[in-house]
Amino acid sequence: MAEHPGIADGANCQLFAYEVLRHFGLEVPALRSSELWADTGATTRVSAARPLDLILFNATSDAWGAHVGVWVGDDQVLHLSSEVGCPAVWRMNDFAARDRYRSVIGIKRVVRQVRPA
Repeated sequence: MAEHPGIADGANCQLFAYEVLRHFGLEVPALRSSELWADTGATTRVSAARPLDLILFNATSDAWGAHVGVWVGDDQVLHLSSEVGCPAVWRMNDFAARDRYRSVIGIKRVVRQVRPA
């Protein structure tokens, strides 16, 4: 896998979320959801979301296989939705209404910015 795989490498929720953050100058390693949740080098856990934070959802409280979206504010999360077939913005209650997203694992904030070349 490339150091910074892009959407062309096969779209999934993590790759999509990471590309959105890179667009805004944040550096995110290509971590799977459980690795992202455990990570303490590039991200930190926070209790209240702000724009461009990553939020993880799953059917259970297990981060393995969790769905990853980007908090955009006002109770809204941008994510790559297989249900819709394209990127979508949902409210938190939209996630809670679906069994596979009913559990909010938590929020991660990226702490590294891309270094200019």
